[in-house]
Amino acid sequence: MAGGEGTRLRPMTANQPKPLLPVANRPIMEHVLRLLKRHGVTETVVTLQFLAALVRNYFGDGDELGMSLQYATEDLPLGTAGSVKNAADRLRDDRFLVISGDALTDIDLSDMVRFHRENQALVTIGLKRVPNPLEFGIIIVDEEGRVQRFLEKPTWGQVFSDTVNTGIYVMEPEVLDAVAPGEPVDWSSDVFPALLERGAPIYGYVADGYWEDVGTHESYLKAQADALSGKVQLDIAGFELSPGVWVADSASVDPDAVLKGPLLIGAYAKVEAGAELREYTVLGNNAVVREGAFLHRAVVHDNVYLGPGAHLRGCVIGKSTDVMAGARIEENAVVGDECVIEAEAYVSSGVKVYPFKTIEAGAVVNTSVIWESRGQRNLFGPRGVSGLVNVEITAELCVRLASAYATTLKKGEHVVTSRDCSLAARALKRAVIGALTAGAINVLDLEAAPLPVARFHTARESAGGGIALRTTPGDPQSVDIVIMDDRGADLPPAAQRKLERVFSRQEFRRAFPGEIAELTYPARAVEDYTHELLRHVGVGGVKDMKVVVDCAGGTSSLVLPTLLGRVGVEVLTVNARLDDVSPTETLAGRRRDLQRLSELVSSSRAAFGVRFDPVGERIALVDEQGQLIDEERALLVVLDLVAAERRGGQVALPVTTTRVAEQVCRFHGVQVQWTSTALDALTSAAAGPDMIFAADGRGGFVVPEFSPAIDGLAAFMRLLGLVARTRLSLSQIDARIPEVKLLRRTIPTPWAAKGAVMRSVMEAAEAEPDGHRVDTTDGVRVAHDDGSWVLVLPAAAEPVTDLWAEAGDVDGAQALLERWARIVEQAAGRPGHGT
Repeated sequence: MAGGEGTRLRPMTANQPKPLLPVANRPIMEHVLRLLKRHGVTETVVTLQFLAALVRNYFGDGDELGMSLQYATEDLPLGTAGSVKNAADRLRDDRFLVISGDALTDIDLSDMVRFHRENQALVTIGLKRVPNPLEFGIIIVDEEGRVQRFLEKPTWGQVFSDTVNTGIYVMEPEVLDAVAPGEPVDWSSDVFPALLERGAPIYGYVADGYWEDVGTHESYLKAQADALSGKVQLDIAGFELSPGVWVADSASVDPDAVLKGPLLIGAYAKVEAGAELREYTVLGNNAVVREGAFLHRAVVHDNVYLGPGAHLRGCVIGKSTDVMAGARIEENAVVGDECVIEAEAYVSSGVKVYPFKTIEAGAVVNTSVIWESRGQRNLFGPRGVSGLVNVEITAELCVRLASAYATTLKKGEHVVTSRDCSLAARALKRAVIGALTAGAINVLDLEAAPLPVARFHTARESAGGGIALRTTPGDPQSVDIVIMDDRGADLPPAAQRKLERVFSRQEFRRAFPGEIAELTYPARAVEDYTHELLRHVGVGGVKDMKVVVDCAGGTSSLVLPTLLGRVGVEVLTVNARLDDVSPTETLAGRRRDLQRLSELVSSSRAAFGVRFDPVGERIALVDEQGQLIDEERALLVVLDLVAAERRGGQVALPVTTTRVAEQVCRFHGVQVQWTSTALDALTSAAAGPDMIFAADGRGGFVVPEFSPAIDGLAAFMRLLGLVARTRLSLSQIDARIPEVKLLRRTIPTPWAAKGAVMRSVMEAAEAEPDGHRVDTTDGVRVAHDDGSWVLVLPAAAEPVTDLWAEAGDVDGAQALLERWARIVEQAAGRPGHGT
């Protein structure tokens, strides 16, 4: 009998029937079928009603279990007896046994059948003595085992026995004559009392084995613990690594992980060093437990990801759920299937989170999340579509995303694809290409290529757009999917929203067989890029220059030999190979390599040194003395070089840039155009007329005469020419630029409070005394006549608010920052300080 909804077990049963709930990584019903098989019962009829297709799809015809399964499905619930009557045509010929598919048991069924046969009973009811009989039907039997009385779900005042009905029955086929067809009928409350009144031989078999009606969250956790403790005889999939520690053959457990049994680790699960799994923990198949995670009495279903430092105690986590770094889930909490518990979130004891919900980063959840949901976070973040490889960014997601992108384009258009040198990007790009061509979009694949080269060809090939995959900077576990428009720029917000709508509705276009598009590989991608770059960027006078270049093991090493070979500059190159083992730079690795670059520049007496990021998009600068120029100062140094040479024109800078840039521009007769921090804002502004320079303050530079996109390779070539033509060294230029007093702070802000925060900030800005102006280019910027200013900007992809403040001295900037931070904290309802 497998038709019940299991409403008390929601949210675990919100989208799956109770018999499919796993105990020790196997559905409860599978344990029941294996029990039947052990007792020689192989012909089985399964009665279904709630989500019947899921049960049929899982078990099929029973061949994998060595059984024969048939199904009888009810259109409407017919009760415990009515459902069996619905299958009567398959039960007429012989004695049969009725057993629940959602109760865990190892009762001796063979002995129960023997008892039934010896007593020539019409019905034998399986009985069990339990400490709390209130939720069950109570039955009294005489000394011979014959049933004397029934009472369904009594109050304590009605309790006259602790012997309860397990729902396991042995029956003769003629008992079905007492059940009206097509009507809701129950065995204990309708059929059995009527048979007893007629004097029919109904017996009760008091079983000694284990039996647990898994009807509540408490009993579900108890059943898991009993299975691990050996209180119930089950087939546990795995081998006993040490007493009570069961591990599937295909699982990967680091020797430095802490395991304290009894516990079970499922097939293909991965447990990293430093993770701790304690008593009565069940880890599902394909689950991942990252370093520093802690689990105690936690039941984790299949395909769950547990991030670094996640803390789970006495809870249940539904399948395909992601619990991110530092999240905590407390006792008796239940998280449904396919949820996202973001970093540092706290789910309190007893909270129920229903399937497909997202708990935002840093949230404290004290009440159940049933209907309301912030929903899936924005698909696009600051670096495109980003996430953990094979957790958030899977091949399936890449197919859906590329299919949605193809749907927004015209059939037959071209899209340029590229990747960095990582294995993850290589595998995921194949999924992207397959989806694009299936959506009638021709693909020009550059294979491994610097991101600026991909942007250049996207704009040059009259393509409809481009997709580049790269490892997330500083995080080798994550990947970014950068989606471009026909200019090679990141998709503007309107195009992002259009793609997100198609993606969320999954309204993907499919090509007819004759419309399947083609995949081609451009033959001269690097040569064409270098030719056009040298045609637009002047490098006169650089032949006698000496520079040091660090390619960071990235794709810029594919272009620089061709580029520098045509220029004739003397160059010392390091890390000029594709490093697919370390496709991104860690903070420690970056510092180490920059220190080495500084030493090489100083010892070789080079004009300067440059280090590319792994995709050739951003650069770090070292002056001729071997001193690293930080990102903010590098912007000012290059700006000074460009402005001094051009003596006119416009530069585009984001509103978060120090206003020292305005002083540099005024000195050289150049105007500043301030832009928002949105992905496409800088490149859109850089494409405007009379633009000579643009930069984002994070190592990203634009060479407008060549391309409006951020391009580290083009910035390096332009810098070569600028330094060759000036009489000043980089350190001298840096020394003549005023010192920057710009401070920044980040304050946690719940998503729901962001609107109220910005309203409060705007009200406070308008209430400022005379001598100020308010700028809303991006966020709210309050500028005072003395040159000091503060910017309050809600982050687009995180539940935080960012603040920048600049003044004539550090103390003034700090005071300004503290004052506006208090306004934000009060409006966010979070007293305290940000980071």
